[in-house]
Amino acid sequence: MAAFGQYTILPKPIGEESLVYEQEKMLEVRFHSNGFSLGYSVGRIETWYRTRFYYFDIGALKNPKEHSQNFKFFNTGFFNESSKPFVYGKQNRLYTIRAGLGTKRLFSEKARKKSIIVGWSYEYGFTLGILKPYYLKLRNWADVDQEITVEKYSEENADRFLDESSIFGGAEFRYGLDELKIRPGIHGKAGMNFSWGDNERLIKAIEVGVMLDLFLGKVPIMVLEKNNPYFLNVYITLQIGKRS
Repeated sequence: MAAFGQYTILPKPIGEESLVYEQEKMLEVRFHSNGFSLGYSVGRIETWYRTRFYYFDIGALKNPKEHSQNFKFFNTGFFNESSKPFVYGKQNRLYTIRAGLGTKRLFSEKARKKSIIVGWSYEYGFTLGILKPYYLKLRNWADVDQEITVEKYSEENADRFLDESSIFGGAEFRYGLDELKIRPGIHGKAGMNFSWGDNERLIKAIEVGVMLDLFLGKVPIMVLEKNNPYFLNVYITLQIGKRS
């Protein structure tokens, strides 16, 4: 009896031998209404109907009012540079690192090959928000010559940073990497899970639900729009993994 206590015995699918698993590992790609994330989870299978897991993901969040645009300017200077897309009024980018615990519960076992298993899951944990200044390339006129400068938002350059006719486009990602700031917070999510496939060892699933990130204080992403300390999103997650 002691030996059997170390294993999780799954129900026997019709027409197959009983299978024994203790752990599942998954890669996740999550798209939500204000961003995305890439994640990894490791779960301990307690029974066929319940798995508890640890997870980690990295991603990005944006303000709902963000809108990318491009005026398609062309600089005839030394580098013959064309303008890049930018978000008007954006002050900072927000990246996230999440880690926490979760539970997945299934409503029923798979009764036959190629059927769909329906369940639900929830997660909660800590969020580390990382703010990176958003840089623009601004047009500066000196006589008839045009000079392009790379600048982040400040009170001193607000008249040009928020003047659409002065914006040449967004700057490269490398600008602001040495000016990162931390915003700690917490998060949680809950959703419905749908998995399928004729191989019990492989995991293929889609999950849909709602998620909330809550930070300690307002997150300054936009200059002219309202910035909140929370981000409420609907999401869809694509999951692939294996059991062992």
